[in-house]
Amino acid sequence: MKRSWYAAPYAVWMALFTVVPLLFVCYYAFTTRTGEFTTENLTRIFDYAPVLFDSLRLALYCTALCLLIGYPAAYFMASRDMSRNKSLAVLILLPMWMNFLLRTYAMMTLFENNGVLNSIFEWLGLPRQQMIGTEGAVLVGMVYNFLPFMVLPIYTVLKKLDSRVIEAAEDLGANPIRVVTRVVLPLSVPGIVSGITMVFMPAVTTFAISRLMSSGMIYLMGDMIEEFYITMNNRNVGSAMSLVMMVLILISIGFLRKADPEGQGGGIW
Repeated sequence: MKRSWYAAPYAVWMALFTVVPLLFVCYYAFTTRTGEFTTENLTRIFDYAPVLFDSLRLALYCTALCLLIGYPAAYFMASRDMSRNKSLAVLILLPMWMNFLLRTYAMMTLFENNGVLNSIFEWLGLPRQQMIGTEGAVLVGMVYNFLPFMVLPIYTVLKKLDSRVIEAAEDLGANPIRVVTRVVLPLSVPGIVSGITMVFMPAVTTFAISRLMSSGMIYLMGDMIEEFYITMNNRNVGSAMSLVMMVLILISIGFLRKADPEGQGGGIW
């Protein structure tokens, strides 16, 4: 009983800054500005279905690219040859020490009309490209910001794999590709699930990246929610949209957890 008191500050913090705000969101989502109960706020989400689909689509693209890029990087970092070299882990963590907006502004200097990439194109005799304001620029910005959240969970799981399992597979005649696909990949499922969750959740609700990297031309659900809260001063519809996004995220997490319900790895093989 005495040890449980150590969790009291955390419980108070979660109650004040997580549970209470969530209750307010639920309250505003089902009420009008005059405090009357309504479900009309939730149905407003259908008016912005294209924006919702674009948000989900870009979030899925971002998650897939982070997985394709992050898994080989995590596997390389966790290999036995690199086990004593911490420099790669530091390079992965280093961008996370920088402010989120500063990282995004740094990406803008690469893609803007007079940026680094267009300067290189001009030096090579190639025409300048319009990159800022495109969906591709938003996607690159999302991958750049959220990639470490994919690499680190997978790296942590791969680092803890028992090397004797891999050696046993090799002794039984498995080639390197078969070792990766039938041994390493199934055992790293918990890290993959955690990485997908940690990337998809912020990607589907982002608004700063889409606003900066597209100059406001790409409109996502995060931008919509912020506009209802700040510009329109309509927290009821904004809360309803936030609630819908939370439900969609919880549903997606539920499907992901089915891949590895016990956190043991190999749940999908």
